[in-house]
Amino acid sequence: MTTAEELFPLVLPGRVALCIECKTLTRAPIAVRWIQSTSGPGATLYACPDHAVKLGAGPTPDDVTHR
Repeated sequence: MTTAEELFPLVLPGRVALCIECKTLTRAPIAVRWIQSTSGPGATLYACPDHAVKLGAGPTPDDVTHR
């Protein structure tokens, strides 16, 4: 049997990301880390505003120097 949550999944408006520190969804994500991948595109990790101060801004794809 299909549940209401399956028929009508929660869709959050705007930009939303999971904070890597507190593991909660934030509507104001701040990029704090970028992980390069050898088998595809890299991944950007985000933090909520409270934890972004603690974690500090890390490298982003624009910060990486290509050789």
